[in-house]
Amino acid sequence: MTSIHRDPRVIESGHAALTDLREIAPSLVLASLVTDDGFEVVHVPESVDNGGRFASMTSSVQALSEAVSRELSIGTSGYIVIAAENGHVLQLRVPGHALILAALFDTHETLGKALSSSRRCVEQLAGLLSHHNFQDSLGSSTDN
Repeated sequence: MTSIHRDPRVIESGHAALTDLREIAPSLVLASLVTDDGFEVVHVPESVDNGGRFASMTSSVQALSEAVSRELSIGTSGYIVIAAENGHVLQLRVPGHALILAALFDTHETLGKALSSSRRCVEQLAGLLSHHNFQDSLGSSTDN
């Protein structure tokens, strides 16, 4: 069985969704589709190579936010925002899948547009994965 981060259908769907995100949000610096356990599926632009650090941090931040939500009994974590002086990072789970979108925007994008564009991206990705009958719903990739 192919791990989620190596599945050609997931890679193709992820690339399509991230490319569309980049087209509707030109201030996107980097977007990455990451598994719950920190494996990168695909990122755009392809010219950026961060050695997997962004994927690893994404997975850790997601796990921490979900633990906080659970411990405080405030419901499911909808999204994560890291706002900084020179940009902001948004993280959203792909509905029904063990995948996370992490997107870095520069300061030329409003937080509202970045969030709206990112939500559209994860919804598109969930639809593409459903279309491909991808069934690894909230499973985990176990090999590298």
